[in-house]
Amino acid sequence: MVTSDEHRLVPHPTPSSVTPEQFKAAFRNHPAGVAVITADAGDGPVALTATSVFSVSAEPPVLVFSVSEHSSSTPTIRRAATVVVHLLGAGQLDIAKLGATSGIDRFADTSIWSRLPTGEPYFPAAHAWIRGEVVNQMEVGGSTVVAVQALETHAPPPGDHSADAEEAQPLVYHNRTWHRLGDHSKIA
Repeated sequence: MVTSDEHRLVPHPTPSSVTPEQFKAAFRNHPAGVAVITADAGDGPVALTATSVFSVSAEPPVLVFSVSEHSSSTPTIRRAATVVVHLLGAGQLDIAKLGATSGIDRFADTSIWSRLPTGEPYFPAAHAWIRGEVVNQMEVGGSTVVAVQALETHAPPPGDHSADAEEAQPLVYHNRTWHRLGDHSKIA
């Protein structure tokens, strides 16, 4: 039997012989869905584009993502009690690029964003979004992994034509390039 002590995270792992360049090259050909994370910890809204979002549990509904210490949005996201995770389709490429661009006011165009009744900034054009409470954070290397429990979602219901991949055309990032998924990309 394995005890819980045997599954502890090691605070300082053994040094790796894998260089950052080698690690990036390995992941370069691993496509990922594109999301934009927004938050406001009381000093103004922030947004960043992330490809690290994934679901962890449906009951309770929990997702995680990571943020780099180099992002200007990270301090606000780390202080925020809640965030909005926007899951983007190809039609929202402009929002993905906005969140990925440094040194600009991502909220200057007030026609593309609003605030939820609970106060969080969000992009109504996103194919789907999840508002959630930050329930845990873990620093790893130069990033922070953030766990979020879903409080509210907005997405096309199952069976709705806009939920179909051909209509939604999910946005993915692969080998430093934006791509769309649809019927043309099905292989089985």
